[in-house]
Amino acid sequence: MYVSLEEKLLFKSGSDVVNPQGKEALKSLAAVLNSTKNITVMIEGHTDNVPIKTKSFDDNWDLSTARATSIVRILTTDYGFDPNRITAAGRSEFQPVLTNETDEGRSGNRRTEIILSPDLKELYALLYQ
Repeated sequence: MYVSLEEKLLFKSGSDVVNPQGKEALKSLAAVLNSTKNITVMIEGHTDNVPIKTKSFDDNWDLSTARATSIVRILTTDYGFDPNRITAAGRSEFQPVLTNETDEGRSGNRRTEIILSPDLKELYALLYQ
């Protein structure tokens, strides 16, 4: 299962700093995640294909991974989520869900996906006893 969050909910354009509205959304997510111990989480940052080159980011790879890492830090440091159960990943521009030929499409491709997976350790233990 996954949750896809638009860029504008979490970040200003070209930034990896989570805004207050995004922190509130992550707080609600953390409350749910902290109540379940059998789910692992991957945070994936995605961008459009417009090149970025700033003082902070060399390219869209940098931006997408920095955004994912910012979210991981908030969930673990601010909201107590177990760091052993979470991974940060950047996909850059390479997993678009819409065309990058329009403003609307590029906007839809600038997103963060939160992928929830069941922890299969118990299942593996039962299968391989």
